[in-house]
Amino acid sequence: MAYIVYFAAFRAGSFVNSPYNQRQDAFAQKVIRGSITDRNGTVLARTNVSDDGTETREYPYGSLFAHVIGYSSPQYGKTGLESVENFDLLTSNAFFIEKLQNEFNGKKNQGDTVVTTLDADLQQSAADALGDYRGAAIVMEADTGKILAMVSHPDFDPNSISSEWETLNTDERNSPLLNRATSGSYAPGSVFKIVTALAYMRQHPDYADYTYDCSGSITVGDTTISCAGGTAHGLQDLRSSFANSCNCSFINLGLQLDIDGYRETAEDLLFNSRLPGVLGYSKGSFTLDGDSSESEVMMTAMGQGETMVSPYQIALITQAIANGGTLMEPYLVDSVTNYTGAEVRRNVPKSSGRLMTADEAVMLKEYMSAVISDGTGSSLSGRSYTVAGKSGTAQYSTSESERSHSWFTGFTNVDNPELVITVVTEGSDGSAGGRAVSIAGEILDSYYG
Repeated sequence: MAYIVYFAAFRAGSFVNSPYNQRQDAFAQKVIRGSITDRNGTVLARTNVSDDGTETREYPYGSLFAHVIGYSSPQYGKTGLESVENFDLLTSNAFFIEKLQNEFNGKKNQGDTVVTTLDADLQQSAADALGDYRGAAIVMEADTGKILAMVSHPDFDPNSISSEWETLNTDERNSPLLNRATSGSYAPGSVFKIVTALAYMRQHPDYADYTYDCSGSITVGDTTISCAGGTAHGLQDLRSSFANSCNCSFINLGLQLDIDGYRETAEDLLFNSRLPGVLGYSKGSFTLDGDSSESEVMMTAMGQGETMVSPYQIALITQAIANGGTLMEPYLVDSVTNYTGAEVRRNVPKSSGRLMTADEAVMLKEYMSAVISDGTGSSLSGRSYTVAGKSGTAQYSTSESERSHSWFTGFTNVDNPELVITVVTEGSDGSAGGRAVSIAGEILDSYYG
């Protein structure tokens, strides 16, 4: 009896949401699938019922929310929040007398409404800014973990998922069904210098005294690596190394690290670990160990080599820095209401754990502010809002046309952080390393008006 109570109270939702549970069909026979809205009540998904009783799932914004809301298809299943919130969407909390009347008359009850944390206007701005570039953008609240926008390109129209399925499912070059925001796996490039800097700070309490004279390149053994464009940054401390994204200095930092401690710091920042949240994701990888060569350490210290990460994970790390070291549980559902708007349940912000100390977060925030005031993200300075962040360019190919990803991650209103934003674009030609910075600026400008 105790287990039955536990199952009904705590496990029922996960079992109903399972794609292997064929009882979902039984729910759908009694309940019209509920709607999904943005945080302002704008409908993002709904079920239309024709005069003959035929039900059609409609997505008024077409491809705009394709990956985060997902699709619900009789032939091809469910993805995104359509899958995660299946139990609530197929549950009706209409007034019980109304439910009894409908059941007595053989009518279906209306399913509950899932009110998301997403903002349709901000989502549109992010999609417009990303444009035709392949990549992703995520915007979330720094102090709550609410995800306000999540865009992945290329995308697809969930209204035509059935007719376009074969084309979408076989397009290996563009992978339009892949949510690049959560499941894209990229070399992080210079945004990984956040991890390297934190590891050095932890292992070298005198990090404020660090200096390095950058000549534009560094050679260790048979490996030579240059700073971007061969720039000689001259004498650098840790702050200016970070602000200028000096590869040579960060390689020098990496070579001074205890590898086990480096790995521990990376894993504190969720590499090789599960990530909080409800959508599927790719796990970030940090591969250095005691057998790694010097060249592998050099590449890793600047965010290259075997290190891989999703934009979602980088956004979580950035959110923890903005929030004084504490990661807030990221979430996409604000509340569930019945179809009349009466609240059934509400999610509230909660901590997911501490990724770093408050003092460490303060120092990283200072370094990220320097990126905007004095370094590679200076194009975001002088606006109506303040920004702290880190840009990055991650080389993945030797071809001239497609050889690097462009990254930016940061947060706004530095003294009292408000928004966290992470952007990645694929296939920059090397000269477009600041592309993600520009896209982030467009998104933030639209938000702050």
